[in-house]
Formats: sequence, structure tokens, C-alpha cells
Amino acid sequence: MTIHILNYINGEWIPSQNGKTISITNPAHPNEIVGRVQASTASDVLAACDAAEKAAKSWGFLSPTVRAQFLQKAADILEVRKDEIAETATREMGKRFIETKGEVTRAVTILRYYAQEGFRKIGEVLPSAFQDHLLYSLRVPLGVVGIISPWNFPIAIPIWKIAPALIYGNTVVFKPATETGITGAKLVEVFDEAGVPEGVINFVTGKGSEIGHSLVGNPNVDAITFTGSNIVGKTIAQLAVETRKKYQLELGGKNPAIVLEDADLELAAKLVVEGAMKQTGQRCTATSRVYIQSSIYETFKQLVTDELKLFKVGDGLNQDITFGPVASKNQYETVLNYIRLGLEEGATLAYGGEEANQENQADGYFIKPCLFENVTNEMRIAKEEIFGPILCMIKVNSYEEALSQANKTNYGLSASLFTKDLKKSLDFVRNSEVGMVQINGETGGAEPQAPFGGMKESSSGTREQGQAAVEFFTAYKTVSINPN
Repeated sequence: MTIHILNYINGEWIPSQNGKTISITNPAHPNEIVGRVQASTASDVLAACDAAEKAAKSWGFLSPTVRAQFLQKAADILEVRKDEIAETATREMGKRFIETKGEVTRAVTILRYYAQEGFRKIGEVLPSAFQDHLLYSLRVPLGVVGIISPWNFPIAIPIWKIAPALIYGNTVVFKPATETGITGAKLVEVFDEAGVPEGVINFVTGKGSEIGHSLVGNPNVDAITFTGSNIVGKTIAQLAVETRKKYQLELGGKNPAIVLEDADLELAAKLVVEGAMKQTGQRCTATSRVYIQSSIYETFKQLVTDELKLFKVGDGLNQDITFGPVASKNQYETVLNYIRLGLEEGATLAYGGEEANQENQADGYFIKPCLFENVTNEMRIAKEEIFGPILCMIKVNSYEEALSQANKTNYGLSASLFTKDLKKSLDFVRNSEVGMVQINGETGGAEPQAPFGGMKESSSGTREQGQAAVEFFTAYKTVSINPN
């Protein structure tokens, strides 16, 4: 049965004003229509923003401890619906069921974490230069927050934006990536079932190119939080500045791992491959480049190849499968184009390749894990974010050379170092030009209680997750009271 998703505005599920819809297909079986979502217009966005603005004051005036109860209830409901929502996400964007189920579990944890934020302090008393004056600060809501989320983490990323927005007293207009609009709607159903008041959460679907400008530019929207491509992010930043909005951008990455000769090579190979290939390489934190000390290069290459051979490509709903399809035809063609480009630039294909998509999976967007060697930092496959299962190996003579090359990128999200040398580890922490550093861990590791974000062109500055989220989702209000 095909699922038909409506917009959710002011507590009601309603069709878009133009009556048009967009079909969502299964990347493992492109002829299968998973469902249809609304092809919304600027008018639909306007209605959603108006509803959020009308609800903002009453929601913001609620005690944070009361708002916390809604998040706790949403967490309980999401946990009960774990398998259903995970299966929907797998059918929409291809990620393995075990991965989407893990994503739901993470989202439950995030909701419970931010529910506890409702019991933390929202300000502090400060000393005043004036005798008997009371001076204190408060964290206050921004108002309406527009949330634009990507397709690669269709459960966790929306929740780690929605949960802090709500607990700190903001209302929300949520636009998911079109490719995962059905999953997004199911998340909204969870909040609706939890009894969140009308207008606090509003949901519209449609192509970003057609309604994104309407959301970012709407005068009732006070802030925009976006995760996605650098090109779109720059456009959002420009419009947000023009319309005097606070904005938060989490963008791309070209994340390096460095493997030194004293490292535990088996552990390093396993974690580098996991970092590169989890979720079919479709993560902004995925390991894209690995710099390997020349004395261990051949040994490490063999260990990585052995790990890659363990993957079994197929439909992510099959429990025996360890590697699903990429999310869409467009992503499939992009990855294959980068494989061809790498070969044209002079890199050598050590494992995998574009023929891999033919392995008993002719009808889906399947690509085997791909390993390149003889790669240089100047090649496009080493510089540009691919967002697919491609890992580039680069031979270096020393830690210093590896660090220098690893930092030569416009991105600065995450980086890993594999070594037993404490001095080099501390040097890497200090000098790696990224927002998240891993020592003997894969680049994709991130925990809900820790700040998430990068440097350079990977982020706009403020961090997501953890208590750091309060910096974006609130504003300071300073109060001075003279009792006389």
C-alpha cells in the first residue's frame, strides 16, 4: 500500500494548496513507490510560519519542566514505533535496517537528554556595581525556528534540531529532504501523539529549490538551522543575513585519518573502513582520505582490502546484507562519475569500481566499496566531498607530512589519528584543523551529549547537540532591578 503524506500545519494534516505530490521510490528497487509527499508552495510555507508564530508566545511562556514532559512522552512513543520508522527510512533512502534502527535509538536518547535540559538553569545571578541592585541574566527563546534537514540521517538530525528548539521554548517549521519526507512525517506524528500543542510543530514537504527561499525569507521565522551541502548553505546564509536572521549551518567534510607505523594496524584498518563505509559512505563525517606511513603501507592496504571484501551488497531490509544502496539515482551517478574521474586523474583502483553495481543487483543503486591508491592531494577525489563509498589512500613518510596534507582542505569537520604515541596524539589534538578529533577512533564517532560541528567551510560556528545547543536556540536577556 502506497503511503500518502500530508503537510502538518497548526495541528492538522492537510494537503498542499496546489494539490500536487512527489513520488518517493526505494533506491534498492527503483520501480517501487514507497509513498507520496506534498509538493508544497510558498503559500503552504506561509501558513506553517504563521501557525508557528501564533503559538510561539504561549509555548515560550511554559515552564521548561512542562515542555520537558512532552519530550519525554515523545521519546517513549518513538521507542515503541522504532521498527516501523526504521523500516520506512530504509525503504526511502536505502540505509540498512540495523543502521536506521540504531538511528531511532539515538533519537530517543536525544529526546530524553533534552528533556533533562528542562531542569537545568536558564540564567545566572551576577554581582552588581550598585549596592542592593539585583543583576541577572536569562536565556530566552528566539521565537520561530526553521529546520531544514538532509536525507542521510532522516531521524537523528531532525530530532537533534527539533528537541533543543522545543525545550528552549521555540516553535518549529520543519522541512525534511524530499527523499525522506515520509520518515519526517512519522517523526511529526510522534510529537502529535505526545500532545504537543497546535502550532508548536509544523511540517511541510517539497523541493528546497521551490520552497526553501520562502522558509528562510519568511518574516515570522527568527532563525534557520540547516544541514546539507555547502552550495545550498551559502545561499541560506546570504538570505538569512539579508533578512536579519540567526542561522546555523552544518555542511560538508573531507575527513582524514592518519595511520602511523606504531598503530594497532588491525584496529586501524577496521575503524578506517567503518568510518569510510558506514551508511554507504553517505555521512558528512565519513573518512574520505587515509594517510599511511610508507613503512606499513602495503600491510595496511591488505588489511583494508580484507575488510572491504567482507561487505555483502544488497537491500538493506535483508538481515544478511552488510552494505545497502546509495540513496538515489542522482547520488548513484555522482559516485560513479567520481570513480571514473579518479581513474582519469591517474589514481589506481585497488578494490571495487563502477562495475560493482551489476553484482546481482541490476535494478538498484548498488555500488561496491571502492578503494583508490596512488592518490595525491591535488586530485578532485581527494579534495571534493563525494558522499559515497570511496576511500582514498595516500602514502606519506612521516606524521608531520601527514598532518600537513590532512589540513590542506577547505573543510574542517572531523579527523582521526591512529598511534600509540601520546606526544603525537596531543600534537594532533592541538594542530588538526577540525572541530572533532578522534585518537584511535573512526572519524564518524559523535555522542549526543557532546558538541557537534566543524571549522573552516564545514560549519557556520555554533555547535549542535549537547549543552552547546543552547547557544544557538536562545538569546541572552540581562536584567537589572533597583529595589528603591
